[in-house]
Amino acid sequence: MDTQPIPERAPVVRPRRSPWAVRGEWLLELIIRFCGISAVLFVLAIFFFVFREAFPVLGREGFSLTQFLFSSEWYPTSATHVRYGTWALTVGSFSVTALAMIIAVPFGLGAAIFVSEFCGPRLREVLKIVIELLAAIPSVVWGFIGLTVMSKLIVDLTGAPVGVNLLNGGLILALMSVPIIVSIGEDALKAVPDSYREAGLALGATRWQLVYRVLLPAAKNGLLAAVLLGVGRAVGETMAVLMATGHAVHIPLGVLDSVRTLTANIAAELGEAPAGSDHYRVLFLTGVLLFSITFVVNLTADLVIRGIRRK
Repeated sequence: MDTQPIPERAPVVRPRRSPWAVRGEWLLELIIRFCGISAVLFVLAIFFFVFREAFPVLGREGFSLTQFLFSSEWYPTSATHVRYGTWALTVGSFSVTALAMIIAVPFGLGAAIFVSEFCGPRLREVLKIVIELLAAIPSVVWGFIGLTVMSKLIVDLTGAPVGVNLLNGGLILALMSVPIIVSIGEDALKAVPDSYREAGLALGATRWQLVYRVLLPAAKNGLLAAVLLGVGRAVGETMAVLMATGHAVHIPLGVLDSVRTLTANIAAELGEAPAGSDHYRVLFLTGVLLFSITFVVNLTADLVIRGIRRK
């Protein structure tokens, strides 16, 4: 019986890379690494600049950090007794943001579910264009809407003495946050594999059962991220709340009371404070406080998301 010899495998010839290709790849990798850490560097640089401008006031005689954080008296230009208390401003920021999220989260997530699962292709494209247009409206335009339109509606419907109040600011911030929640939430729902939907329908689930028992648990990380981005949008907003909340420094006792937020206070007074004065430094210290609040919110959100992933 004749046997055929097994042919030898030809050696693999790899193309020789030129030195220029190696250097170009190394340079491209270096650029990508720099872009990856640039966000951290920029945040640290911003914090350093703000803290550098605020630091000198911490050692001034008569300035109390406890009074700054927990006093509701804000009289930076008093001739006899200057007081820098931001507690009412902090409560105002949290109250406006909380009211905005109470309104925006149900509407935003509901709209994201409708756009992702219930409407047809043509209507989906129309709604996405409208949502993107809402997100593109400048904040000062939203402030004019709150000042001229929403304030009159609030006075007519509630009988409030003034229409620029906590309710007005919460409604405006909700309208500004909904497009972000809808866009990110719809992307999170679309990222759920189609096999999940097919399995649910094969088991006899209705469309609402599929959404409630399959899609929402599968996309909960993305939906939580959408809500947190909406919170960040509301906390950092300046012009809209400056024009729509009444700009009064006191702790609100109801949704029809006027408030002032940390961001609006900085925007309103920084241009009038003499550079290098205590008032100027305290406004930068208010920026440090706002920076710390957003950092704590983001850190808490990250810990919550990690806990959900472990489960």
